[in-house]
Amino acid sequence: MPICQKCNNKWSWKQTLKKMFTLDTGMTCPYCREKQYLTQKSKKKAGLLNFFVPLPLLFNIFFDIPGIILLRLFPVLFFLIMSLHPFLIRLSNIEEDFNFFEK
Repeated sequence: MPICQKCNNKWSWKQTLKKMFTLDTGMTCPYCREKQYLTQKSKKKAGLLNFFVPLPLLFNIFFDIPGIILLRLFPVLFFLIMSLHPFLIRLSNIEEDFNFFEK
């Protein structure tokens, strides 16, 4: 779970999930109200996690999976990714530029 870099309070899973669905690049800490930003490493992990959503379509090319099973896999994968994403978030006081290919 993310920890605020200003007040060192650990966010709950529910608070983190709620903050993820904002369009703003920063997330306001529910404890100290300071703006926190995702670290570059955290953004990379989230980006890689999103590649798992179209995975059933790739499996379908190689294994000829029936359509009904594919349709059932998408909500399961979405739920799994949304459940795991808050555990991958790390916060920073400053906004870092995102470069996917930079170390």
